[in-house]
Amino acid sequence: MEQQDTTPEAPSVGNNTATEDTNTGKRKHDEPDLPETGGRGKRRRGAGGKNLRPGERYIPPPQKRNPGVSFSQEHFDETSYYFEGGLRKVFPYYFDFKTYCKGRWIGKSLLEVFKSEFRAESIEYYEKAAKEGRIRLNQSPVEDLSVVLRNNDHMRNTVHRHEPPVISTPLQILVDDGEVLVVDKPASIPVHPCGRFRHNTVIFILGKEHGVSELHTIHRLDRLTSGVLLFARTLETSKKLDQLVRDRQLEKEYVCRVEGEFPEGELICEEPILVVSFKIGLCRVDPKGKECRTVFQRLSFNGKTSVVRCLPLTGRTHQIRVHLQYLGFPILNDPIYGSHAWGPHRGKGGLVGKSDEELLQALVEEHRSQEKLHLLDFMDVCGGAEEAEKTGKTDSDGDKSGKGFPAQAEDCSEKENSIKAALEEHQSLESTEVSRSQSKASDSDQKTPPGIRDHLCSECKLVRPDPTMKELIMYLHALRYKGPDFEYSTQLPDWAKEDWEETDFS
Repeated sequence: MEQQDTTPEAPSVGNNTATEDTNTGKRKHDEPDLPETGGRGKRRRGAGGKNLRPGERYIPPPQKRNPGVSFSQEHFDETSYYFEGGLRKVFPYYFDFKTYCKGRWIGKSLLEVFKSEFRAESIEYYEKAAKEGRIRLNQSPVEDLSVVLRNNDHMRNTVHRHEPPVISTPLQILVDDGEVLVVDKPASIPVHPCGRFRHNTVIFILGKEHGVSELHTIHRLDRLTSGVLLFARTLETSKKLDQLVRDRQLEKEYVCRVEGEFPEGELICEEPILVVSFKIGLCRVDPKGKECRTVFQRLSFNGKTSVVRCLPLTGRTHQIRVHLQYLGFPILNDPIYGSHAWGPHRGKGGLVGKSDEELLQALVEEHRSQEKLHLLDFMDVCGGAEEAEKTGKTDSDGDKSGKGFPAQAEDCSEKENSIKAALEEHQSLESTEVSRSQSKASDSDQKTPPGIRDHLCSECKLVRPDPTMKELIMYLHALRYKGPDFEYSTQLPDWAKEDWEETDFS
């Protein structure tokens, strides 16, 4: 497709693009913008009907939100897919990030907020974006970033959005009986929109390619995990299945391939798991953690790696991955719990030898040196581990884009801010190395994504190599989910077969 350099039109006042509700697979929808009139055609003069003082800005009251509105065809039509090199890719598209003013921003200028919290782009970028009407405050274009933010200010940032590619394996529907929808999720695809992912998610693929929408999320799988994924078709079914999850009446069986020779027979791990950071979603074994119980059984050993059956009897975030790390048998291709950032023992026996802050920083540094920060799967823009622990819908994950507005209003802790800063610093370095990337591209087969190009977008100027299959697949698969009166399962993945060798999956 011929590449075009284009500039988006400033969003109309009536634009009511919705914000995402990552816990249900549904959307919190902004109500249509209200006209500046009230009562019987009486014109509103200012906030609460009062005259505005000279220089004072009118700030409309917050709009009500309807959490029952799901993604629609309008959202699915924002862009389309193309397939290349075994990957599903998304044509870049324009998207509005929207948020109300956070408490910590009140009294600060937009310039200060962009400098402190949105360092993925330079101040020069935001100044140019404002001049082109891409940054709006209470539906009006921002002409000067020195404007001071006040409570209830509503901000909109129009960005040129690029999504990471995922594996092109088709999403297979196993069951659709009007009450539940069960799919076999390929690895690398997030369940719902989060971070940099929107159209390359299970929710959007189902909507765009299968005409399925208005689904209720019952549980989650990590982006790199494959296997059985359940959705409820109705609110009644959703409540029923949610209760089964809370009452631990939903039996889950996973299969994985781990490093080394796993012991024969049944092995039970009951080490408590602590969430290191709720926003980031990183966990470890710790006496102060929550009770956990996982039953493991070796199925085969090929001389280098073992296939292990996993029965998580509790539902903690990353429970299987953390327990296998503790036992000294990390899952093959686990970018977090198989990382050397945990120390020489890679977390075996709970031995880490560094503080949580040092661990977080070490993980970022290791992946930054390998240019693989996208593999960390930190969860802060997807709702985080705290929400997953509260709802029982664990194994959530997502990447941080750093380009829009934060998904939540809560302040980050110092620990979480340190890793947020490190991630944004990496993104900023990427932007300053555009010319270097372009010069390297002339000597390689790398190419920029087809479709609309944007003259302000730094991502359009970067040339990224495609991820490898090894980077997109973690050897963990949800094999079976069973309830009192139902059972859903998939076939064993090829890598779980006894005669499989790693060279078959390079």
